[in-house]
Amino acid sequence: MAQTVAPPTATPSALPAKLPLSAIAPWAVFFGILMLVLLYFVGAEQGATSVVSGEDVHEWVHDARHLLGFPCH
Repeated sequence: MAQTVAPPTATPSALPAKLPLSAIAPWAVFFGILMLVLLYFVGAEQGATSVVSGEDVHEWVHDARHLLGFPCH
């Protein structure tokens, strides 16, 4: 019983595609603004700086406010 071994062939290595900064920048700006708005609502949306009247937003983010170390009482 004879066995033959095929010689190894060189396979081209797959290189990751280069993603230009101009494709990432709009998404980075969008998520940066979104995070700043979220930080405002969690950290400062109450009292004199309130944009939304009432206590609804305060109650919705109350636990997150304590978890992140913002005082609210």
